[in-house]
Amino acid sequence: MEIRVPPLPESVADATVAAWHKRPGDAVHKDEKLVDLETDKVVLEVPAPVDGRLTEIRHSEGDTVTSGEVLAVIEPGEVAESEPASEESGGVAGAVPPPLSPSVRRLLAEHGLEPGQIKGTGKGGRITKEDVLTHLEKHKTPAVEAPAPTTAPATRPEQRVPMTRIRARIAERLLEVQRNTAMLTTFNEVDMEAVMNLRRRHNEAFEKKHGVKLGFMSFFVKAAVEALKQFPVVNASIDGTDVVYHGYYDIGIAVSTERGLVVPILRDADRLSFADIERKIADLARRAREGTLTLEELQGGTFSITNGGVFGSLLSTPLLNPPQSAILGMHAIKPRPVAVDGQVVIRPVMYVALTYDHRLIDGREAVLFLRTVKEIVEAPERLFLEL
Repeated sequence: MEIRVPPLPESVADATVAAWHKRPGDAVHKDEKLVDLETDKVVLEVPAPVDGRLTEIRHSEGDTVTSGEVLAVIEPGEVAESEPASEESGGVAGAVPPPLSPSVRRLLAEHGLEPGQIKGTGKGGRITKEDVLTHLEKHKTPAVEAPAPTTAPATRPEQRVPMTRIRARIAERLLEVQRNTAMLTTFNEVDMEAVMNLRRRHNEAFEKKHGVKLGFMSFFVKAAVEALKQFPVVNASIDGTDVVYHGYYDIGIAVSTERGLVVPILRDADRLSFADIERKIADLARRAREGTLTLEELQGGTFSITNGGVFGSLLSTPLLNPPQSAILGMHAIKPRPVAVDGQVVIRPVMYVALTYDHRLIDGREAVLFLRTVKEIVEAPERLFLEL
């Protein structure tokens, strides 16, 4: 039985064989993962369709494949629950090392390590990223006194590694958006004291009832949706010579992963409660880092939010996520002196940024949109009173 590359969506031309989880001669069970295929958006898992034995692999890790190409061949048949590897796969059970994930392979290459140097603690002895980092920590080169200079040239090591599919796609999209849009960014600052006090008072009860913590992102999603309702052009997009106004609010939430930045979509965000938003964001972020998001969860979207504050960013100009026309950037919260009722007080302040496509959105709409977000977050009771 031939194992083929599954059908790829129209927007995905090909895929890269990222990691084999079985070797020729290995017993396989129905629905057991055989191989990971990396596209420029997600990692696709290809399972075994039947019980049997893997007899042949047609494409090695790193090969580029397209829809319908034969990846491997399985000989169907009953297999025991646990069978040793055959002579074809190396003779003795365990002789064939478990496959490596793309992130582990890159980490090994960056530090010039071989898999045999590291003991894997993952399933079946598989080497995890944590195993590599632990090995590096244990084998740090101790500091020594620098030798006297010599006439011999110093060693200047370099390491060349190929871009991942998603990193190459990100690079392509960034150049595309800079060429094809008129990006401009406006800034404001938000006093976060009201939201922080609200979270401090209610987070414990919220988490107990809903099973998820009350984060800042749900407030900004809610505020953004209300602002988008007031300024629908910010929720619109350009299609040729037409402007498409979207009557729904699908909010992209930027998530940083080992493979690069992805933006899964929070669909119909206007219909979600605070708890729904927090649960869905947590689930999307977890699966984004695991590489198990579907293509559908990454497509579409009418507006995006990115939070550089989780990494300590103080201020930035986020780039558009086309065909969307605007993106909101959140940043780190810092105590700052501000004037309140004629007095200078210390308040927790976040700078926020709105990058927008000036071909469609005028400065007036962009500034008023961001001011609306600021006003709602600074007085979150407005969300409940629909003000």
